[in-house]
Amino acid sequence: MEANEAQELQEHAEHGAHEPSMRPVAFTMSVLAVLVAIATVLGHRTHTEAVLDQNKATDQWNEYQAKKIRAYNTQLAGDMLKVVQLSDKKAAEKIAEGYKSHQEKWTDDLKGEQEKAEALETKVELVEARGNRFDLAETLLEIGLVITSVTLLTKRRAYWYAGIAAGLAGIVSALSVLLLK
Repeated sequence: MEANEAQELQEHAEHGAHEPSMRPVAFTMSVLAVLVAIATVLGHRTHTEAVLDQNKATDQWNEYQAKKIRAYNTQLAGDMLKVVQLSDKKAAEKIAEGYKSHQEKWTDDLKGEQEKAEALETKVELVEARGNRFDLAETLLEIGLVITSVTLLTKRRAYWYAGIAAGLAGIVSALSVLLLK
């Protein structure tokens, strides 16, 4: 919601607040405006967290790829030592044995790196789902705020009730973040 839109709604609320029957509507608008601000901040922070976690996952996959490339190059060098005629067979076997131990270590490391990267990706998906719930909450709360403001113009309580319903749906959406695991 733009600053000028919020100011405009505030002016409507103040104007309508002079009529005693419209004071609850103005109060509802104020509460909804605060809830919109809270949902907006939480949504932005959650999406920022998702971006940071995605960067961590990307770094983890890069680590995995680097180790995989090293493992492949080591395997290739070991295979070359097996097929190339060398004057010092014992030295070649010693080098190949060293490569073999590296290969075993990297095979174990690759499994761990992959598990870490997949865990980070799962976390990213969870955080994005939370962000999407906050976005939905923000949208519903804004809709509730606008519909409630129509009450001040039309003096019809049906709009106030509809605005409250949309606001409650926004609150439920925001609270549903707590259910995500």
